[in-house]
Amino acid sequence: MNRKLAQMLLEIKAVELRPNDPFTWASGIKSPIYCDNRLTMSHPEVRSYAADLFKELIEQKFPDAGVIAGTATAGIPHAAWVSEKMGLPMNYIRSSAKKHGKGNQIEGKVLTAEKAVVIEDLISTGGSSLEAVQALQEAGVEVAGVVSLFTYGFKKAKDNFESAGVPYFSLTNFDTLIEEAVDGGYIEKISAESLREWKDQF
Repeated sequence: MNRKLAQMLLEIKAVELRPNDPFTWASGIKSPIYCDNRLTMSHPEVRSYAADLFKELIEQKFPDAGVIAGTATAGIPHAAWVSEKMGLPMNYIRSSAKKHGKGNQIEGKVLTAEKAVVIEDLISTGGSSLEAVQALQEAGVEVAGVVSLFTYGFKKAKDNFESAGVPYFSLTNFDTLIEEAVDGGYIEKISAESLREWKDQF
């Protein structure tokens, strides 16, 4: 897991930690951590570094990848930067098919002769990523795997990806970020323990 990227995410406040004043997720879960990786778009040095890491990861884990697919919406810019660096075609997957026009769920050419790698910005339970995978598969595309900028490392995500038979990898994760947060003085060491206990619930 990449410590430098975790440090960058903390520096630009793409990831914020509030052990004593938790955020409320859309699901209603009280969380001591909030990720807004869209902020990487506004920091060229961070997004370029992440794109280089994605390229290296994909070439290592999925050398036969022929198309980069982004998840809407936060995965789209990363997919664009990575596909450009790799010289590969790109498309993206909507959360649902459009209600007008052609009714597309996959935007861009559907390349059934190529293996796709799906890029996601964040993995919590893996549900939205696997919905994107399913949409590609239903369109006749073979999905090699999923890569993400950050993962919470929830056991539920591991179980969901294993059940779907889809490999997934992340550039950095919760545990690495917590280590960097302690080293960088963002949180106290005692808070790190409570953060890890929170993560282990899932």
